[in-house]
Amino acid sequence: MTDGRRCDWAGDDPLYIAYHDREWGVPMRDPHRLFELLCLEGAQAGLAWITILRKREAYRAAFDGFDPVRMAAYGDSDRDRLMADAGIVRNRSKIDAFIGNARAFLEVPDFSGLAWSFVDGETIQNRWRTLDDVPPQTDRSVAMSHRLREIGFRFVGPTICYAFMQSAGLVNDHVTDCFRHAELA
Repeated sequence: MTDGRRCDWAGDDPLYIAYHDREWGVPMRDPHRLFELLCLEGAQAGLAWITILRKREAYRAAFDGFDPVRMAAYGDSDRDRLMADAGIVRNRSKIDAFIGNARAFLEVPDFSGLAWSFVDGETIQNRWRTLDDVPPQTDRSVAMSHRLREIGFRFVGPTICYAFMQSAGLVNDHVTDCFRHAELA
């Protein structure tokens, strides 16, 4: 932890603070971790990220550690099991999207390369002064959304894609007076 200022969105929840301080915006290149993160960002649609963050371990358990090969093979009994799992958000559309996204993921030879191609392989260093300056989406997240949908991914709208880009470190959207901005620059 630090005594420095952090992005206001981290609030005072210890889980959120730890996520902000250790994970959010750290460049991620492992394709399986990126796949997990993209799924979880999709699960967030219509909800607060802290809700999904609190359920992240339950999601990992329910979805076999986000193993795309195992997930792609899920059938009706798996859907029923997931719909009965109180540890995750029980939304059939989102569950079906996770399964479909696993199948789409397996069709992409280099998912990490695909994700990072939207920022030319390097983190975009934004210099937002306040949270109000941070856009909900960008031309790059619109392009990512379009491409992922072409491949067969779901729950990957431009806003979800931008949240994914932020959390996976494709963009540095820590505000400039947050201690993490300089650390990740």
